Amino acid sequence: MRVIPLTVTALTATLLLTACDGGGSDSRGSAGSACTIGGVSVQIGSASVAPAAGDSGEVPVSITNHSAPCTLDHFPGAVLKTATAQATVPALKGAKAQKLKLAKGDSASFTIGYVRGKDGDKNTLAARTVRISLPGSGTTRSFPWSYGPVAGRGDGGGPDASVSAFQQVGD
Repeated sequence: MRVIPLTVTALTATLLLTACDGGGSDSRGSAGSACTIGGVSVQIGSASVAPAAGDSGEVPVSITNHSAPCTLDHFPGAVLKTATAQATVPALKGAKAQKLKLAKGDSASFTIGYVRGKDGDKNTLAARTVRISLPGSGTTRSFPWSYGPVAGRGDGGGPDASVSAFQQVGD
Protein backbone atom coordinates (compact mmCIF):
# COMPACT_ATOMS: atom_id res chain seq x y z
CA MET A 1 0.00 0.00 0.00
CA ARG A 2 2.96 2.37 0.34
CA VAL A 3 3.62 2.39 -3.43
CA ILE A 4 0.70 4.70 -4.23
CA PRO A 5 1.57 7.48 -1.71
CA LEU A 6 5.25 7.45 -2.83
CA THR A 7 4.27 7.57 -6.50
CA VAL A 8 1.87 10.46 -5.88
CA THR A 9 4.54 12.31 -3.87
CA ALA A 10 7.16 11.82 -6.60
CA LEU A 11 4.71 12.92 -9.29
CA THR A 12 3.73 16.02 -7.29
CA ALA A 13 7.39 16.95 -6.73
CA THR A 14 8.12 16.58 -10.46
CA LEU A 15 5.18 18.81 -11.38
CA LEU A 16 6.21 21.46 -8.86
CA LEU A 17 9.79 21.50 -10.16
CA THR A 18 8.53 21.79 -13.73
CA ALA A 19 6.27 24.70 -12.76
CA CYS A 20 9.19 26.51 -11.10
CA ASP A 21 11.30 26.15 -14.24
CA GLY A 22 9.10 28.65 -16.09
CA GLY A 23 8.95 26.42 -19.16
CA GLY A 24 11.98 28.05 -20.84
CA SER A 25 15.42 26.66 -21.47
CA ASP A 26 17.22 29.95 -20.80
CA SER A 27 19.10 29.62 -17.52
CA ARG A 28 19.41 33.39 -17.16
CA GLY A 29 15.93 33.96 -15.77
CA SER A 30 13.43 36.57 -16.87
CA ALA A 31 14.53 39.34 -19.16
CA GLY A 32 13.20 42.33 -17.27
CA SER A 33 12.59 45.65 -18.98
CA ALA A 34 14.44 47.37 -21.82
CA CYS A 35 18.17 47.88 -21.31
CA THR A 36 19.08 51.52 -20.63
CA ILE A 37 22.30 53.47 -21.08
CA GLY A 38 22.37 54.05 -17.31
CA GLY A 39 22.34 50.31 -16.57
CA VAL A 40 24.96 49.23 -19.10
CA SER A 41 28.45 50.23 -20.12
CA VAL A 42 28.92 51.20 -23.76
CA GLN A 43 32.33 51.06 -25.41
CA ILE A 44 33.49 51.69 -28.94
CA GLY A 45 36.21 49.23 -29.84
CA SER A 46 39.10 49.31 -32.26
CA ALA A 47 37.66 50.33 -35.58
CA SER A 48 38.49 49.17 -39.06
CA VAL A 49 38.86 52.72 -40.34
CA ALA A 50 38.17 53.49 -44.00
CA PRO A 51 41.51 54.91 -45.19
CA ALA A 52 40.34 56.89 -48.25
CA ALA A 53 37.18 58.33 -49.80
CA GLY A 54 34.98 55.53 -51.13
CA ASP A 55 36.44 52.89 -48.78
CA SER A 56 34.30 51.07 -46.20
CA GLY A 57 34.95 51.04 -42.48
CA GLU A 58 33.42 49.37 -39.43
CA VAL A 59 33.13 50.64 -35.89
CA PRO A 60 32.27 47.95 -33.29
CA VAL A 61 30.18 48.95 -30.26
CA SER A 62 29.92 46.70 -27.20
CA ILE A 63 27.37 46.83 -24.41
CA THR A 64 27.74 45.10 -21.03
CA ASN A 65 24.84 44.92 -18.57
CA HIS A 66 25.75 46.03 -15.03
CA SER A 67 22.25 46.02 -13.53
CA ALA A 68 19.10 43.90 -13.37
CA PRO A 69 18.29 41.61 -16.32
CA CYS A 70 17.14 43.58 -19.35
CA THR A 71 16.17 43.13 -22.99
CA LEU A 72 17.47 44.51 -26.30
CA ASP A 73 14.48 44.24 -28.63
CA HIS A 74 15.11 46.03 -31.95
CA PHE A 75 18.06 47.78 -33.59
CA PRO A 76 20.43 50.11 -31.75
CA GLY A 77 20.21 53.80 -32.52
CA ALA A 78 23.10 55.84 -33.90
CA VAL A 79 23.09 59.48 -34.89
CA LEU A 80 26.10 61.14 -36.52
CA LYS A 81 26.49 64.79 -35.55
CA THR A 82 28.45 67.61 -37.15
CA ALA A 83 28.92 71.09 -35.69
CA THR A 84 25.58 72.19 -37.19
CA ALA A 85 23.63 69.10 -38.34
CA GLN A 86 22.86 65.50 -37.53
CA ALA A 87 21.89 62.38 -39.45
CA THR A 88 20.30 59.17 -38.21
CA VAL A 89 22.12 56.01 -39.25
CA PRO A 90 19.61 53.46 -40.63
CA ALA A 91 19.55 49.73 -39.90
CA LEU A 92 21.58 47.56 -42.26
CA LYS A 93 19.40 46.69 -45.26
CA GLY A 94 18.19 43.10 -45.00
CA ALA A 95 19.32 42.69 -41.38
CA LYS A 96 16.88 41.18 -38.94
CA ALA A 97 16.75 42.34 -35.32
CA GLN A 98 16.68 39.66 -32.67
CA LYS A 99 15.46 39.94 -29.09
CA LEU A 100 18.36 39.48 -26.68
CA LYS A 101 18.06 38.97 -22.95
CA LEU A 102 21.03 40.26 -20.95
CA ALA A 103 21.56 39.07 -17.41
CA LYS A 104 23.90 41.05 -15.17
CA GLY A 105 27.39 40.69 -16.67
CA ASP A 106 26.16 39.64 -20.16
CA SER A 107 27.35 41.52 -23.24
CA ALA A 108 26.12 42.24 -26.75
CA SER A 109 27.63 44.11 -29.67
CA PHE A 110 26.72 45.78 -32.94
CA THR A 111 28.63 47.45 -35.75
CA ILE A 112 28.35 50.83 -37.41
CA GLY A 113 29.40 50.35 -41.02
CA TYR A 114 30.18 53.41 -43.13
CA VAL A 115 31.67 54.62 -46.39
CA ARG A 116 34.27 57.33 -46.06
CA GLY A 117 33.39 60.56 -47.81
CA LYS A 118 35.58 63.08 -49.57
CA ASP A 119 36.67 66.03 -47.41
CA GLY A 120 34.74 69.17 -48.32
CA ASP A 121 32.24 67.44 -50.62
CA LYS A 122 28.70 68.84 -50.28
CA ASN A 123 27.25 65.31 -49.80
CA THR A 124 29.80 64.36 -47.14
CA LEU A 125 28.90 64.48 -43.46
CA ALA A 126 31.86 65.82 -41.45
CA ALA A 127 30.82 63.89 -38.33
CA ARG A 128 32.34 64.92 -35.01
CA THR A 129 30.36 62.67 -32.67
CA VAL A 130 28.14 59.60 -32.74
CA ARG A 131 25.21 59.41 -30.33
CA ILE A 132 24.23 55.85 -29.33
CA SER A 133 20.82 54.82 -27.97
CA LEU A 134 19.27 51.50 -27.03
CA PRO A 135 15.81 50.36 -28.18
CA GLY A 136 13.03 51.25 -25.75
CA SER A 137 15.14 53.84 -23.93
CA GLY A 138 15.28 57.58 -24.55
CA THR A 139 18.72 58.01 -22.96
CA THR A 140 21.76 58.43 -25.22
CA ARG A 141 25.52 58.53 -24.89
CA SER A 142 27.85 60.43 -27.21
CA PHE A 143 31.31 59.39 -28.37
CA PRO A 144 33.87 61.22 -30.51
CA TRP A 145 33.80 60.21 -34.19
CA SER A 146 37.43 60.04 -35.31
CA TYR A 147 36.98 57.78 -38.33
CA GLY A 148 36.83 60.42 -41.05
CA PRO A 149 33.96 62.07 -42.91
CA VAL A 150 30.99 59.91 -43.88
CA ALA A 151 29.81 59.82 -47.51
CA GLY A 152 26.24 60.73 -48.31
CA ARG A 153 24.03 58.20 -50.10
CA GLY A 154 23.58 58.83 -53.80
CA ASP A 155 19.83 59.30 -53.36
CA GLY A 156 20.37 62.20 -50.94
CA GLY A 157 18.73 60.17 -48.19
CA GLY A 158 21.30 60.54 -45.44
CA PRO A 159 24.68 59.04 -44.63
CA ASP A 160 26.10 56.02 -46.44
CA ALA A 161 26.24 54.14 -43.17
CA SER A 162 24.23 51.51 -41.28
CA VAL A 163 23.92 49.78 -37.91
CA SER A 164 23.85 46.00 -37.64
CA ALA A 165 21.58 44.01 -35.36
CA PHE A 166 22.72 43.21 -31.82
CA GLN A 167 24.73 40.01 -31.43
CA GLN A 168 25.19 38.14 -28.14
CA VAL A 169 28.83 38.13 -26.98
CA GLY A 170 30.13 35.01 -25.25
CA ASP A 171 28.01 31.97 -24.54
